[in-house]
Amino acid sequence: MKLLVLLALFGLGLAQHDPHIKHGRTTIVHLFEWRWADIAAECERFLGPKGFGGVQISPPNEHIILNSPWRPWWQRYQPISYNLCSRSGSEDELRDMITRCNNVGVNIYVDVVINHMCGVTGGEGTHSSCGSWFNADKRDFPSVPYSSLDFNDNKCRTSSGDIENYGDKYQVRDCRLVGLLDLALEKDYVRGKVADYLNKLIDIGVAGFRVDASKHMWPGDVDVVYRRLNNLNTKWFPGGSRAFIFQEVIDLGGEGISTGEYFHLGRVTEFKYSAKLGTIFRRWNGEKLCYTRNWGEGWGFMPNSNAVVFVDNHDNQRGHGAGGASIVTFWDSRLHKMAVGYMLAHPYGVTRVMSSFRWNRHIVNGKDQNDWVGPPSYSDGSTKPVPVFPDQTCGDGWVCEHRWRQITNMVIFRNVVNGQPHTNWWDNQSNQVAFGRGDRGFIVFNNDDWDLDVTLNTGLPGGTYCDVISGQKEGSSCTGKQIHVGSDGRAHFKISNSEEDPFVAIHAESKL
Repeated sequence: MKLLVLLALFGLGLAQHDPHIKHGRTTIVHLFEWRWADIAAECERFLGPKGFGGVQISPPNEHIILNSPWRPWWQRYQPISYNLCSRSGSEDELRDMITRCNNVGVNIYVDVVINHMCGVTGGEGTHSSCGSWFNADKRDFPSVPYSSLDFNDNKCRTSSGDIENYGDKYQVRDCRLVGLLDLALEKDYVRGKVADYLNKLIDIGVAGFRVDASKHMWPGDVDVVYRRLNNLNTKWFPGGSRAFIFQEVIDLGGEGISTGEYFHLGRVTEFKYSAKLGTIFRRWNGEKLCYTRNWGEGWGFMPNSNAVVFVDNHDNQRGHGAGGASIVTFWDSRLHKMAVGYMLAHPYGVTRVMSSFRWNRHIVNGKDQNDWVGPPSYSDGSTKPVPVFPDQTCGDGWVCEHRWRQITNMVIFRNVVNGQPHTNWWDNQSNQVAFGRGDRGFIVFNNDDWDLDVTLNTGLPGGTYCDVISGQKEGSSCTGKQIHVGSDGRAHFKISNSEEDPFVAIHAESKL
Protein backbone atom coordinates (compact mmCIF):
# COMPACT_ATOMS: atom_id res chain seq x y z
CA MET A 1 0.00 0.00 0.00
CA LYS A 2 2.82 2.36 0.96
CA LEU A 3 4.53 1.70 -2.39
CA LEU A 4 1.33 2.50 -4.29
CA VAL A 5 1.01 5.82 -2.44
CA LEU A 6 4.66 6.68 -3.21
CA LEU A 7 4.18 5.83 -6.89
CA ALA A 8 1.06 8.00 -7.01
CA LEU A 9 2.94 10.91 -5.41
CA PHE A 10 5.86 10.50 -7.82
CA GLY A 11 3.48 10.38 -10.79
CA LEU A 12 1.77 13.60 -9.69
CA GLY A 13 5.10 15.44 -9.39
CA LEU A 14 6.23 14.12 -12.77
CA ALA A 15 2.99 15.30 -14.39
CA GLN A 16 3.64 18.81 -13.05
CA HIS A 17 6.98 18.90 -14.94
CA ASP A 18 5.19 18.75 -18.33
CA PRO A 19 4.50 22.18 -19.89
CA HIS A 20 1.93 20.63 -22.29
CA ILE A 21 3.37 22.68 -25.15
CA LYS A 22 1.65 21.77 -28.42
CA HIS A 23 3.48 19.44 -30.79
CA GLY A 24 6.12 21.22 -32.88
CA ARG A 25 6.57 24.08 -30.39
CA THR A 26 9.08 24.45 -27.56
CA THR A 27 9.54 27.95 -26.13
CA ILE A 28 7.75 30.20 -23.63
CA VAL A 29 7.88 34.00 -23.88
CA HIS A 30 7.35 36.27 -20.87
CA LEU A 31 5.24 39.23 -22.05
CA PHE A 32 6.09 41.22 -18.94
CA GLU A 33 3.35 43.67 -17.85
CA TRP A 34 1.45 43.40 -21.16
CA ARG A 35 -2.30 44.03 -21.15
CA TRP A 36 -4.53 41.00 -21.76
CA ALA A 37 -5.95 42.53 -24.95
CA ASP A 38 -2.45 42.95 -26.38
CA ILE A 39 -1.44 39.38 -25.49
CA ALA A 40 -4.56 38.01 -27.19
CA ALA A 41 -3.73 39.93 -30.36
CA GLU A 42 -0.06 38.89 -30.19
CA CYS A 43 -1.00 35.20 -29.90
CA GLU A 44 -3.10 35.43 -33.05
CA ARG A 45 -0.92 37.65 -35.25
CA PHE A 46 2.58 36.56 -34.21
CA LEU A 47 3.15 33.94 -31.50
CA GLY A 48 0.90 31.28 -33.02
CA PRO A 49 2.16 31.69 -36.61
CA LYS A 50 5.82 31.84 -35.47
CA GLY A 51 5.63 28.66 -33.39
CA PHE A 52 5.90 29.97 -29.83
CA GLY A 53 4.67 27.42 -27.30
CA GLY A 54 3.33 29.63 -24.54
CA VAL A 55 3.20 32.96 -22.73
CA GLN A 56 4.07 33.69 -19.13
CA ILE A 57 1.74 36.48 -18.01
CA SER A 58 2.08 38.90 -15.11
CA PRO A 59 0.06 38.21 -11.93
CA PRO A 60 -3.67 38.60 -12.78
CA ASN A 61 -4.89 39.03 -9.18
CA GLU A 62 -6.10 42.25 -7.57
CA HIS A 63 -3.04 44.15 -6.37
CA ILE A 64 -2.19 47.26 -4.43
CA ILE A 65 -1.94 50.57 -6.34
CA LEU A 66 0.81 52.83 -5.09
CA ASN A 67 0.41 56.57 -5.46
CA SER A 68 1.53 58.43 -8.57
CA PRO A 69 4.25 58.81 -9.73
CA TRP A 70 5.01 55.55 -7.93
CA ARG A 71 3.32 52.93 -10.06
CA PRO A 72 6.19 50.42 -9.80
CA TRP A 73 6.15 47.11 -11.65
CA TRP A 74 6.39 45.30 -8.32
CA GLN A 75 2.98 46.47 -7.14
CA ARG A 76 1.71 43.49 -9.21
CA TYR A 77 3.44 41.24 -6.65
CA GLN A 78 1.47 42.70 -3.71
CA PRO A 79 -1.94 40.98 -3.72
CA ILE A 80 -5.02 42.46 -2.09
CA SER A 81 -7.33 39.62 -3.15
CA TYR A 82 -7.63 36.84 -5.71
CA ASN A 83 -10.15 38.77 -7.80
CA LEU A 84 -9.05 38.70 -11.43
CA CYS A 85 -8.75 42.42 -12.16
CA SER A 86 -5.28 43.89 -12.48
CA ARG A 87 -3.32 46.57 -14.28
CA SER A 88 -3.44 44.25 -17.33
CA GLY A 89 -7.22 44.20 -17.53
CA SER A 90 -10.51 42.77 -16.29
CA GLU A 91 -11.53 39.16 -15.71
CA ASP A 92 -13.51 39.18 -18.97
CA GLU A 93 -10.42 40.38 -20.87
CA LEU A 94 -8.31 37.70 -19.16
CA ARG A 95 -10.78 34.97 -20.12
CA ASP A 96 -10.92 36.24 -23.71
CA MET A 97 -7.11 36.26 -23.95
CA ILE A 98 -6.75 32.71 -22.57
CA THR A 99 -9.36 31.42 -25.03
CA ARG A 100 -7.88 33.19 -28.06
CA CYS A 101 -4.31 32.11 -27.27
CA ASN A 102 -5.35 28.49 -26.64
CA ASN A 103 -7.26 28.49 -29.93
CA VAL A 104 -4.03 29.21 -31.85
CA GLY A 105 -1.96 26.66 -29.90
CA VAL A 106 -0.26 29.07 -27.47
CA ASN A 107 -0.46 28.07 -23.80
CA ILE A 108 -0.87 30.53 -20.94
CA TYR A 109 1.26 30.21 -17.79
CA VAL A 110 0.23 32.46 -14.92
CA ASP A 111 2.71 34.10 -12.56
CA VAL A 112 1.02 33.43 -9.20
CA VAL A 113 1.81 35.14 -5.88
CA ILE A 114 0.71 32.85 -3.05
CA ASN A 115 3.46 33.37 -0.45
CA HIS A 116 2.22 36.73 0.77
CA MET A 117 -0.18 39.64 0.44
CA CYS A 118 0.83 43.33 0.22
CA GLY A 119 3.52 45.02 2.28
CA VAL A 120 3.13 45.62 6.00
CA THR A 121 3.16 49.38 5.23
CA GLY A 122 0.34 49.07 2.67
CA GLY A 123 -2.03 51.06 4.88
CA GLU A 124 -5.79 50.81 4.52
CA GLY A 125 -8.35 51.87 1.96
CA THR A 126 -9.42 51.00 -1.55
CA HIS A 127 -6.16 51.81 -3.41
CA SER A 128 -6.25 48.48 -5.25
CA SER A 129 -6.77 47.43 -8.86
CA CYS A 130 -10.39 46.33 -8.28
CA GLY A 131 -11.16 48.95 -5.63
CA SER A 132 -11.54 46.43 -2.79
CA TRP A 133 -11.10 47.74 0.75
CA PHE A 134 -8.28 46.31 2.90
CA ASN A 135 -6.29 47.13 6.01
CA ALA A 136 -2.70 45.90 5.94
CA ASP A 137 -2.01 47.10 9.51
CA LYS A 138 -4.76 44.84 10.86
CA ARG A 139 -4.07 42.03 8.34
CA ASP A 140 -7.64 42.43 7.13
CA PHE A 141 -8.33 41.45 3.50
CA PRO A 142 -12.11 40.92 3.37
CA SER A 143 -12.23 40.18 -0.36
CA VAL A 144 -10.49 36.82 0.22
CA PRO A 145 -11.21 36.90 3.21
CA TYR A 146 -7.98 36.77 5.26
CA SER A 147 -7.63 38.03 8.83
CA SER A 148 -4.75 38.35 11.30
CA LEU A 149 -5.16 34.61 12.01
CA ASP A 150 -3.95 33.77 8.49
CA PHE A 151 -0.42 35.22 8.65
CA ASN A 152 2.91 34.07 10.10
CA ASP A 153 3.48 37.04 12.44
CA ASN A 154 3.45 34.75 15.48
CA LYS A 155 5.84 32.25 13.88
CA CYS A 156 8.72 34.45 12.77
CA ARG A 157 11.56 34.72 15.29
CA THR A 158 13.32 37.89 14.11
CA SER A 159 13.02 41.24 15.85
CA SER A 160 11.95 43.00 12.63
CA GLY A 161 9.54 40.32 11.48
CA ASP A 162 11.46 40.24 8.18
CA ILE A 163 14.03 37.74 6.90
CA GLU A 164 17.40 38.76 8.35
CA ASN A 165 19.50 35.67 7.61
CA TYR A 166 19.10 33.74 4.34
CA GLY A 167 21.17 30.91 5.81
CA ASP A 168 18.31 30.18 8.22
CA LYS A 169 15.61 28.23 6.36
CA TYR A 170 13.06 28.91 9.11
CA GLN A 171 13.45 32.66 8.69
CA VAL A 172 13.33 32.39 4.91
CA ARG A 173 10.01 30.53 5.04
CA ASP A 174 8.32 31.92 8.16
CA CYS A 175 9.30 35.60 8.11
CA ARG A 176 8.36 38.44 5.81
CA LEU A 177 10.14 38.81 2.47
CA VAL A 178 11.05 42.54 2.27
CA GLY A 179 8.12 43.44 4.51
CA LEU A 180 5.44 41.51 2.57
CA LEU A 181 2.75 39.99 4.82
CA ASP A 182 3.64 36.28 4.98
CA LEU A 183 0.71 33.88 4.61
CA ALA A 184 0.40 30.91 6.98
CA LEU A 185 0.27 28.22 4.30
CA GLU A 186 0.36 25.53 6.99
CA LYS A 187 -3.27 26.45 7.74
CA ASP A 188 -5.86 24.39 5.90
CA TYR A 189 -8.05 27.47 5.43
CA VAL A 190 -5.25 29.41 3.67
CA ARG A 191 -4.37 26.41 1.52
CA GLY A 192 -8.01 26.18 0.48
CA LYS A 193 -8.19 29.83 -0.56
CA VAL A 194 -4.98 29.53 -2.61
CA ALA A 195 -6.19 26.31 -4.27
CA ASP A 196 -9.52 27.97 -5.12
CA TYR A 197 -7.65 30.81 -6.85
CA LEU A 198 -5.47 28.47 -8.89
CA ASN A 199 -8.41 26.22 -9.77
CA LYS A 200 -10.38 29.15 -11.12
CA LEU A 201 -7.49 29.89 -13.47
CA ILE A 202 -7.20 26.22 -14.47
CA ASP A 203 -10.90 26.03 -15.21
CA ILE A 204 -10.75 29.01 -17.57
CA GLY A 205 -7.96 27.37 -19.55
CA VAL A 206 -4.45 28.11 -18.28
CA ALA A 207 -1.76 25.44 -18.76
CA GLY A 208 0.18 26.05 -15.58
CA PHE A 209 1.87 28.40 -13.16
CA ARG A 210 5.14 30.16 -12.48
CA VAL A 211 5.07 30.15 -8.68
CA ASP A 212 6.64 33.33 -7.31
CA ALA A 213 8.87 33.21 -4.21
CA SER A 214 8.67 29.41 -3.93
CA LYS A 215 11.76 29.16 -1.72
CA HIS A 216 9.87 31.23 0.86
CA MET A 217 7.23 28.50 1.27
CA TRP A 218 7.67 25.08 2.87
CA PRO A 219 7.61 22.36 0.17
CA GLY A 220 5.15 20.31 2.22
CA ASP A 221 2.69 23.22 2.34
CA VAL A 222 2.68 23.91 -1.39
CA ASP A 223 2.54 20.18 -2.09
CA VAL A 224 -0.82 20.04 -0.31
CA VAL A 225 -2.06 22.99 -2.40
CA TYR A 226 -0.90 21.39 -5.68
CA ARG A 227 -2.71 18.15 -4.81
CA ARG A 228 -5.97 20.08 -4.58
CA LEU A 229 -5.66 21.42 -8.11
CA ASN A 230 -8.09 20.37 -10.81
CA ASN A 231 -6.96 18.67 -14.00
CA LEU A 232 -6.52 21.01 -16.95
CA ASN A 233 -9.51 22.05 -19.07
CA THR A 234 -10.22 19.25 -21.58
CA LYS A 235 -11.34 21.79 -24.18
CA TRP A 236 -7.63 22.39 -24.88
CA PHE A 237 -5.68 19.68 -23.04
CA PRO A 238 -5.84 15.87 -22.93
CA GLY A 239 -7.96 14.35 -20.17
CA GLY A 240 -6.10 13.90 -16.89
CA SER A 241 -3.45 16.56 -17.65
CA ARG A 242 -2.01 18.27 -14.58
CA ALA A 243 -0.98 21.92 -14.38
CA PHE A 244 2.64 22.64 -15.29
CA ILE A 245 4.38 23.99 -12.18
CA PHE A 246 7.63 25.92 -12.39
CA GLN A 247 8.90 27.40 -9.18
CA GLU A 248 11.03 30.47 -8.54
CA VAL A 249 13.86 29.26 -6.32
CA ILE A 250 16.97 31.44 -6.44
CA ASP A 251 19.87 29.17 -5.51
CA LEU A 252 23.41 30.18 -6.43
CA GLY A 253 24.75 28.04 -3.58
CA GLY A 254 25.66 28.94 -0.02
CA GLU A 255 22.17 29.56 1.36
CA GLY A 256 19.93 27.52 3.64
CA ILE A 257 17.56 26.41 0.86
CA SER A 258 18.37 24.53 -2.34
CA THR A 259 16.49 24.00 -5.59
CA GLY A 260 16.56 20.24 -5.05
CA GLU A 261 13.99 20.52 -2.26
CA TYR A 262 11.38 21.43 -4.90
CA PHE A 263 12.16 19.01 -7.76
CA HIS A 264 9.43 16.53 -6.72
CA LEU A 265 6.81 19.27 -7.07
CA GLY A 266 7.58 20.52 -10.58
CA ARG A 267 10.29 22.27 -12.53
CA VAL A 268 12.46 24.98 -10.99
CA THR A 269 14.05 28.16 -12.36
CA GLU A 270 17.80 27.62 -12.89
CA PHE A 271 19.24 31.03 -11.98
CA LYS A 272 22.84 29.78 -12.27
CA TYR A 273 22.19 29.43 -16.02
CA SER A 274 21.66 33.13 -16.73
CA ALA A 275 24.40 34.23 -14.33
CA LYS A 276 27.00 31.91 -15.92
CA LEU A 277 25.92 32.48 -19.53
CA GLY A 278 26.17 36.24 -19.06
CA THR A 279 29.65 35.91 -17.57
CA ILE A 280 30.72 33.72 -20.52
CA PHE A 281 29.40 36.02 -23.26
CA ARG A 282 30.86 39.07 -21.48
CA ARG A 283 34.16 37.11 -21.24
CA TRP A 284 34.53 38.03 -17.59
CA ASN A 285 36.61 36.16 -15.01
CA GLY A 286 38.56 34.36 -17.72
CA GLU A 287 35.45 32.52 -18.95
CA LYS A 288 35.43 31.36 -22.58
CA LEU A 289 32.69 30.05 -24.83
CA CYS A 290 34.79 26.96 -25.56
CA TYR A 291 34.29 25.89 -21.94
CA THR A 292 30.60 25.25 -22.65
CA ARG A 293 31.22 21.96 -24.44
CA ASN A 294 29.57 20.23 -21.45
CA TRP A 295 27.04 23.03 -20.86
CA GLY A 296 24.10 22.11 -18.64
CA GLU A 297 24.44 19.48 -15.95
CA GLY A 298 28.21 19.39 -16.60
CA TRP A 299 28.34 22.92 -15.18
CA GLY A 300 26.66 21.87 -11.95
CA PHE A 301 23.19 22.95 -13.04
CA MET A 302 20.13 21.01 -11.92
CA PRO A 303 19.03 17.92 -13.92
CA ASN A 304 17.76 18.80 -17.39
CA SER A 305 14.32 17.33 -16.63
CA ASN A 306 13.81 19.82 -13.77
CA ALA A 307 15.11 23.04 -15.34
CA VAL A 308 13.43 26.14 -16.72
CA VAL A 309 16.15 28.36 -18.21
CA PHE A 310 16.46 31.96 -19.38
CA VAL A 311 19.10 34.53 -20.31
CA ASP A 312 17.39 37.19 -18.20
CA ASN A 313 14.13 37.66 -16.33
CA HIS A 314 12.13 40.61 -15.06
CA ASP A 315 14.06 40.65 -11.77
CA ASN A 316 17.68 40.09 -12.74
CA GLN A 317 17.56 42.40 -15.76
CA ARG A 318 17.08 45.12 -13.11
CA GLY A 319 19.86 43.89 -10.84
CA HIS A 320 17.50 42.01 -8.49
CA GLY A 321 17.38 38.30 -7.88
CA ALA A 322 20.63 36.72 -8.99
CA GLY A 323 23.53 37.27 -11.35
CA GLY A 324 24.24 40.96 -10.82
CA ALA A 325 25.89 42.88 -13.65
CA SER A 326 26.75 39.70 -15.57
CA ILE A 327 23.14 39.31 -16.77
CA VAL A 328 22.84 40.05 -20.51
CA THR A 329 19.71 42.05 -21.38
CA PHE A 330 18.22 44.04 -24.25
CA TRP A 331 20.43 46.96 -23.18
CA ASP A 332 23.32 44.87 -24.60
CA SER A 333 21.39 43.81 -27.69
CA ARG A 334 24.31 42.27 -29.62
CA LEU A 335 25.34 39.99 -26.74
CA HIS A 336 21.72 39.37 -25.80
CA LYS A 337 20.85 37.99 -29.25
CA MET A 338 23.91 35.71 -29.15
CA ALA A 339 23.17 34.44 -25.64
CA VAL A 340 19.50 33.79 -26.43
CA GLY A 341 20.58 32.12 -29.67
CA TYR A 342 22.91 29.84 -27.71
CA MET A 343 20.18 28.96 -25.20
CA LEU A 344 17.63 28.16 -27.92
CA ALA A 345 20.11 26.04 -29.90
CA HIS A 346 21.19 24.01 -26.87
CA PRO A 347 18.98 21.10 -25.72
CA TYR A 348 19.14 21.82 -21.96
CA GLY A 349 15.95 22.80 -20.11
CA VAL A 350 12.58 24.33 -20.97
CA THR A 351 13.45 27.72 -22.47
CA ARG A 352 11.82 31.07 -21.73
CA VAL A 353 12.64 34.30 -23.59
CA MET A 354 12.07 37.75 -22.15
CA SER A 355 9.99 40.55 -23.67
CA SER A 356 10.63 43.80 -21.84
CA PHE A 357 9.86 47.48 -21.62
CA ARG A 358 12.41 50.30 -21.48
CA TRP A 359 12.94 52.66 -18.60
CA ASN A 360 15.35 55.53 -17.98
CA ARG A 361 18.25 53.93 -16.17
CA HIS A 362 20.04 55.99 -13.51
CA ILE A 363 23.10 54.13 -12.23
CA VAL A 364 24.63 55.28 -8.93
CA ASN A 365 27.44 53.19 -7.40
CA GLY A 366 26.51 50.31 -9.66
CA LYS A 367 22.80 50.34 -8.71
CA ASP A 368 19.98 51.47 -10.95
CA GLN A 369 17.95 54.02 -9.00
CA ASN A 370 15.05 53.59 -11.46
CA ASP A 371 14.80 49.80 -11.23
CA TRP A 372 11.26 50.23 -9.85
CA VAL A 373 9.77 51.96 -12.91
CA GLY A 374 6.52 50.40 -14.13
CA PRO A 375 5.40 49.70 -17.70
CA PRO A 376 4.73 52.44 -20.28
CA SER A 377 1.68 54.21 -18.86
CA TYR A 378 -0.64 57.15 -19.29
CA SER A 379 -0.82 59.96 -16.72
CA ASP A 380 -3.63 58.17 -14.87
CA GLY A 381 -1.36 55.14 -14.34
CA SER A 382 -3.10 52.87 -16.85
CA THR A 383 -0.81 50.72 -18.99
CA LYS A 384 -0.31 51.75 -22.61
CA PRO A 385 -1.12 49.29 -25.42
CA VAL A 386 1.75 47.74 -27.39
CA PRO A 387 1.92 49.33 -30.86
CA VAL A 388 3.40 47.11 -33.59
CA PHE A 389 4.93 48.72 -36.69
CA PRO A 390 5.07 47.31 -40.26
CA ASP A 391 8.74 46.33 -39.73
CA GLN A 392 7.56 44.06 -36.84
CA THR A 393 9.13 46.23 -34.10
CA CYS A 394 7.20 47.71 -31.18
CA GLY A 395 6.95 51.30 -29.98
CA ASP A 396 5.98 53.43 -26.98
CA GLY A 397 8.72 51.98 -24.79
CA TRP A 398 7.92 48.30 -25.41
CA VAL A 399 11.07 46.39 -26.46
CA CYS A 400 9.55 43.13 -27.81
CA GLU A 401 12.80 41.14 -27.97
CA HIS A 402 10.75 38.10 -28.98
CA ARG A 403 10.01 39.91 -32.27
CA TRP A 404 13.67 40.54 -33.07
CA ARG A 405 14.35 38.48 -36.21
CA GLN A 406 17.33 36.69 -34.69
CA ILE A 407 15.36 35.57 -31.61
CA THR A 408 12.15 34.66 -33.47
CA ASN A 409 14.14 32.59 -35.97
CA MET A 410 16.00 30.80 -33.18
CA VAL A 411 12.65 29.90 -31.58
CA ILE A 412 11.81 28.28 -34.92
CA PHE A 413 15.29 26.64 -34.98
CA ARG A 414 14.60 25.06 -31.58
CA ASN A 415 11.26 23.71 -32.83
CA VAL A 416 12.93 22.17 -35.91
CA VAL A 417 15.76 20.46 -33.95
CA ASN A 418 13.67 19.38 -30.95
CA GLY A 419 14.59 15.90 -29.74
CA GLN A 420 17.88 15.81 -31.65
CA PRO A 421 21.19 15.22 -29.81
CA HIS A 422 23.95 17.77 -29.22
CA THR A 423 26.54 16.81 -31.89
CA ASN A 424 29.54 17.88 -34.01
CA TRP A 425 31.07 20.20 -31.42
CA TRP A 426 33.93 22.43 -32.58
CA ASP A 427 35.85 25.21 -30.85
CA ASN A 428 39.04 27.23 -31.35
CA GLN A 429 39.96 26.96 -27.63
CA SER A 430 38.67 30.50 -27.20
CA ASN A 431 35.31 32.13 -27.99
CA GLN A 432 34.54 30.64 -31.39
CA VAL A 433 32.35 27.54 -31.09
CA ALA A 434 29.95 25.52 -33.20
CA PHE A 435 27.62 22.60 -32.59
CA GLY A 436 24.86 20.70 -34.30
CA ARG A 437 21.56 19.15 -33.32
CA GLY A 438 21.67 15.77 -35.03
CA ASP A 439 21.00 16.14 -38.75
CA ARG A 440 18.47 18.96 -38.25
CA GLY A 441 20.46 22.08 -37.36
CA PHE A 442 23.88 23.68 -36.90
CA ILE A 443 25.03 26.93 -35.27
CA VAL A 444 28.36 28.81 -35.24
CA PHE A 445 29.40 31.66 -32.89
CA ASN A 446 32.26 34.14 -33.10
CA ASN A 447 32.61 36.00 -29.80
CA ASP A 448 36.34 36.65 -30.28
CA ASP A 449 38.07 39.87 -31.34
CA TRP A 450 39.15 38.39 -34.67
CA ASP A 451 37.47 36.83 -37.69
CA LEU A 452 36.27 33.22 -37.88
CA ASP A 453 37.14 31.41 -41.11
CA VAL A 454 36.75 27.63 -40.93
CA THR A 455 35.29 24.55 -42.64
CA LEU A 456 33.21 22.37 -40.31
CA ASN A 457 31.24 19.15 -40.29
CA THR A 458 27.62 20.22 -39.87
CA GLY A 459 26.00 16.78 -39.90
CA LEU A 460 23.37 18.16 -42.28
CA PRO A 461 22.41 16.74 -45.71
CA GLY A 462 24.11 18.46 -48.66
CA GLY A 463 22.48 21.54 -50.17
CA THR A 464 22.17 25.30 -49.86
CA TYR A 465 20.79 26.68 -46.59
CA CYS A 466 19.66 30.15 -45.56
CA ASP A 467 21.28 31.58 -42.44
CA VAL A 468 18.38 32.46 -40.12
CA ILE A 469 20.36 35.10 -38.20
CA SER A 470 21.34 37.53 -41.01
CA GLY A 471 18.01 36.82 -42.74
CA GLN A 472 15.80 33.86 -43.51
CA LYS A 473 14.38 31.68 -46.25
CA GLU A 474 11.64 33.38 -48.24
CA GLY A 475 10.23 31.42 -51.13
CA SER A 476 13.13 30.01 -53.11
CA SER A 477 15.80 32.46 -51.94
CA CYS A 478 17.58 33.76 -48.83
CA THR A 479 17.26 37.31 -47.50
CA GLY A 480 20.61 36.93 -45.69
CA LYS A 481 23.69 34.74 -46.03
CA GLN A 482 23.67 31.42 -47.90
CA ILE A 483 25.59 28.44 -46.52
CA HIS A 484 26.57 25.65 -48.93
CA VAL A 485 26.80 22.22 -47.33
CA GLY A 486 28.64 19.58 -49.36
CA SER A 487 27.59 15.99 -49.85
CA ASP A 488 29.99 15.11 -47.01
CA GLY A 489 28.09 17.42 -44.63
CA ARG A 490 30.91 19.96 -44.48
CA ALA A 491 30.45 23.72 -44.93
CA HIS A 492 32.65 26.80 -44.90
CA PHE A 493 31.83 29.57 -42.42
CA LYS A 494 33.26 33.06 -42.40
CA ILE A 495 32.10 35.40 -39.62
CA SER A 496 33.74 38.78 -39.00
CA ASN A 497 34.01 39.84 -35.38
CA SER A 498 32.69 43.26 -36.45
CA GLU A 499 29.37 41.95 -37.79
CA GLU A 500 26.17 43.17 -36.19
CA ASP A 501 25.34 39.55 -35.32
CA PRO A 502 28.49 37.41 -35.27
CA PHE A 503 26.76 34.05 -35.42
CA VAL A 504 25.19 31.84 -38.10
CA ALA A 505 22.42 29.24 -37.78
CA ILE A 506 20.99 26.85 -40.37
CA HIS A 507 18.36 24.13 -40.04
CA ALA A 508 16.43 21.56 -42.07
CA GLU A 509 13.59 23.97 -42.87
CA SER A 510 15.92 26.77 -43.99
CA LYS A 511 17.25 24.64 -46.86
CA LEU A 512 16.50 25.92 -50.35
